[in-house]
Amino acid sequence: MRVLRATTGALALAALAAASSPSLAEGDAAQGERLYRPCAACHMIGEGAVNRVGPHLNGIVGRPIGALAGYEFSDVLSAAGAEGRVWDAGALDRFLEAPRDYFPGTRMVFRGIRSEEDRADLIAYMLEVGGRAEDVVADPDASAVDPEVAAILEIAGDVPYGEYLANECTACHRDEGGGDIPSIRGLAPSVFIAGMVAYRNGTREHQVMNTVSRRLGDEELAALAAYFSTVE
Repeated sequence: MRVLRATTGALALAALAAASSPSLAEGDAAQGERLYRPCAACHMIGEGAVNRVGPHLNGIVGRPIGALAGYEFSDVLSAAGAEGRVWDAGALDRFLEAPRDYFPGTRMVFRGIRSEEDRADLIAYMLEVGGRAEDVVADPDASAVDPEVAAILEIAGDVPYGEYLANECTACHRDEGGGDIPSIRGLAPSVFIAGMVAYRNGTREHQVMNTVSRRLGDEELAALAAYFSTVE
């Protein structure tokens, strides 16, 4: 993907200053790079970014909420996009502060960033590296599914087998979610499998999930994905 940057740090911050929240104008993109590191486990940004467990974040500022080719968003984000809402700097600031308060029902497992300064720094970094929506030249490869994930999606998941396997998952992922552990009922197979593959190959780190996912073969992942997609 080619990102057209009006891109010096100064220009990125100038664009930020023009956004709806004046308090975001002082963001430090260099500090934002450090803050972005945990985000990188799920979200790519910059040259060559594609959708992974989460959508890529190139052009996030000015992009319609819950609308990006090749990614299945939670219902609450898709509904926001259908209403014409976009990720301006103010919306990003509120989401990053408390994602599940701003959009109850989001699948994103992230408590939020309490510091207004840190949020401003992170948004400044996303602007500098990912550009604004109008700066990004669409890359058809950005919506491509990871080949490993695509291969598992081709397997017809055995729902009863998935239900049998699900006990280990639901011991932590309860129906109503809670804390940092979301519910996975009704999760789209592509999202479930992408997440499990990321844990299995170590690109997403969580001690328990890395261990569990490495015990599961492709047939088991397909079965679990099929089962959880059927429960509400």
